[in-house]
Amino acid sequence: MRDKTQANSSGPGDGMVRIGAIVFFVGAVATLVTVAPLFLGTDPFPPVAYAVCMLMGVGFLVAAAGVLRGIAVQRRQARSAAG
Repeated sequence: MRDKTQANSSGPGDGMVRIGAIVFFVGAVATLVTVAPLFLGTDPFPPVAYAVCMLMGVGFLVAAAGVLRGIAVQRRQARSAAG
């Protein structure tokens, strides 16, 4: 099996996983920034800042969709090779 795979090959859905990880990271940083005023005792950020925190969930969903896409393609390839 090792001879059939390439070291730097990117499969289907890998791009979605990378994009999802980046969006998740941006949402995580936004969450930390918006929660910080609660601990520092300063004025909270406007509601738009809290909306940016939703990117964390969006990034997770995009990454999960990329993983599921990769699984589906691999299953199709396995079925066509077996039958």
